[in-house]
Amino acid sequence: MSYRTLKEEIEVLELGLPPQEGDGFIGGRLDPNEASLVLIPVPWEATVSFGEGTAQAPDLIRTSSHQLDVENYHYIKPYTAGIAMFETDKSLLKLSNKARKKAVKVIEALENGETNKKALKFVNDASKDLNASVYEKAFTQINNGKFAAVVGGDHSCPLGLIKALSDTQNEEFGILHVDAHHDLRKAYEGFKYSHASIFYNVMKECDKVSNLVQFGIRDYSAEEANRMKKYGNKGACLYDTAMQAQLASGKSLEEVFTPYIEQLPNNVYLSIDIDGLEPLNCPNTGTPVPGGLRYGELEHLIFMVVKSGRKIIGFDLCEVGNSEDGWDANVGSRVLYQLCGALLASQGKIEYK
Repeated sequence: MSYRTLKEEIEVLELGLPPQEGDGFIGGRLDPNEASLVLIPVPWEATVSFGEGTAQAPDLIRTSSHQLDVENYHYIKPYTAGIAMFETDKSLLKLSNKARKKAVKVIEALENGETNKKALKFVNDASKDLNASVYEKAFTQINNGKFAAVVGGDHSCPLGLIKALSDTQNEEFGILHVDAHHDLRKAYEGFKYSHASIFYNVMKECDKVSNLVQFGIRDYSAEEANRMKKYGNKGACLYDTAMQAQLASGKSLEEVFTPYIEQLPNNVYLSIDIDGLEPLNCPNTGTPVPGGLRYGELEHLIFMVVKSGRKIIGFDLCEVGNSEDGWDANVGSRVLYQLCGALLASQGKIEYK
């Protein structure tokens, strides 16, 4: 890809011309060295436990974003702060495909009451390689004074980014997590770094994470619910059923969300699994669950974090599915742009209203 300077990037984007096929997010070609925010695509779905296709999401979101208008209601011209998306690491996609085939063998063995130790080891080792790759990419960008975000892939993808933040931040930070699932299993189907274990691993391995606040949870195990309770002040969850009951009783989004946002420290990391939204938004996500936040409710929740004066230090968007009509990526690209705007506004890189 031939890069543009930030000045050239702004001029091109404001012309509103149709992007070329090879262009980056929102039709950009910004030199990452001139960006404030760098998006790291992670084409990974080795441990998915239901539907496949999320490994294609980073590229699908990129191309879908080409028909996204760059003005935004809340965030004033996010693109002017500089948003660059790396090209997809094809070696990771190749490793994901290979690990996925091994994972299927592991799952088939489990269904027969057996254990395929060789295949299981391959998947767990491949997941360690993924984590190291994301960590290195994120750590480099953060050390260069950039903000970094992950575009997945399944929800195991952002561990490397969160660890890089944990290793580089001077202060503790909290995590705001939107999802249909707790993702707090110690392991799932034998996979240590499963998409269903991301926040078990984060809370265990990332010292600077002060607490985990979850929204939209509605499909979970006893193990996970008990683990959240054991976290005490380090964990809080607005279950979807409780949220819907409060909204049905006449409470506003502000009244429902504020007590949970107030439990977050000054620095916040946002982790958005697209299945936290109602399935009509992204029906081809890996594990869709009825219920969940509406798109506008998610948009407002993110904006409430910005309005609260908290600083968003990083984020991930995961589990966007692959659909023939492109609807899932269409929604995913818009959520991603909202997240970009929120981070940049919270850090004073752009204004908001």
